[in-house]
Amino acid sequence: MRQRSLIAITAALAAGALTLTACGSRDSGDKGSDSGNGGTTVVIGVDAPLTGDLSAMGLGIKNSADLAAKNANKQNLVKGITFKIDARDDQAQPSAGQQNASTFVSDKSVLGVVGPLNSSVAESMQKVFDDAKLVQVSPANTGPALTQGQDWQNKKVRPYKAYFRTATTDAIQGPFAAQYVYNTAKKKKVFVIDDKKTYGSGLAATFTTEFKKLGGKVVGTEHINPDAKDFSAVATKVKNSGAEVVYYGGEYPQAGPLSKQIKAAGAKIPLVGGDGIKDDTYMKLAGSEATGDLATSVGAPVEDLPSAKQFVADYKAAGYKEEYSAYGGYAYDSAWAVIEAVKKVVDANGGKLPSDARAKITEAMQGVAFDGVTGKVSFDEYGDATNKQLTVYAVKNGAWVPVKSGTYTG
Repeated sequence: MRQRSLIAITAALAAGALTLTACGSRDSGDKGSDSGNGGTTVVIGVDAPLTGDLSAMGLGIKNSADLAAKNANKQNLVKGITFKIDARDDQAQPSAGQQNASTFVSDKSVLGVVGPLNSSVAESMQKVFDDAKLVQVSPANTGPALTQGQDWQNKKVRPYKAYFRTATTDAIQGPFAAQYVYNTAKKKKVFVIDDKKTYGSGLAATFTTEFKKLGGKVVGTEHINPDAKDFSAVATKVKNSGAEVVYYGGEYPQAGPLSKQIKAAGAKIPLVGGDGIKDDTYMKLAGSEATGDLATSVGAPVEDLPSAKQFVADYKAAGYKEEYSAYGGYAYDSAWAVIEAVKKVVDANGGKLPSDARAKITEAMQGVAFDGVTGKVSFDEYGDATNKQLTVYAVKNGAWVPVKSGTYTG
């Protein structure tokens, strides 16, 4: 989600990504494609918003997955296999994501997919991939229903075995934020706002449940149109409610202006959100009075993790024009998980991909475990990340600064 001026760059990158797939045969079964040098090319699809408001996060996902593929090739991690990525733009739209999913499925050289960013987009893709037994690993989806079913609060049922994620869920992130706001920030009255999308509404709901359980009071609720820019009416409601804090379920393109307009209305109170607002663009949109606003994000700060030092150095050395953003480390680990699953399948089949590679790779993913950029990477029986760590960030001196890391204690 960084500068909007990246759109032109993105278009060129997307065009280049399409060229990568063109080298792959579409009638080669589930075996990748002949690389022309006696080896096999395995394509890892990447789906993310590469243009539009959320492109900073999407481009960070794309570049980080690309770095994983390049490192695996440098290390000759899977003998006889060359990894490439095919990155496609979903524009944060479910319909585009579903179209991309169908395109990936039709290309038999694609043996795994990294993405998407948005939970609402993932909902449109899951069945397409599952029907094709094509494994999908998201670095960013946090909607609990994606792995645990629509009735996850009462009975957890995994809907799709081809879906995995390296990010933890809103079932943990929302309550974690509520505990920080109530216990640490000592805010007892909250106004809750969401953007009506899968991610935003789910996050707001889990925050609200925990905040009330702790003894906090919700003094107002509101839904906004994610395409709107004028939130003055909502800002006035916040001001008149007597709220000590605003919790926003949504993403930074709306959260920044919302925070700015709430302060302008006279409510000098912090806005708190989830990982969807934790991008440097937020401060540009929210203005100087954003100081003190808070965001939770999955995992620990990549820059502070000893396990991420090599990733940070490699990313810089690779010369990508865009930052790795909030999900770069998770995207790298998602792509690496696909690579590790491919390695398991190849090793078990005498050094070659089997005819039913997609099904075998999806099956192998369940047992993948490695020390990744973000820490230990493995998956539970629902396909969820076993790493449940989260961090609270505060805006200080125009930057997101970590103020507390830990896990939700329910």
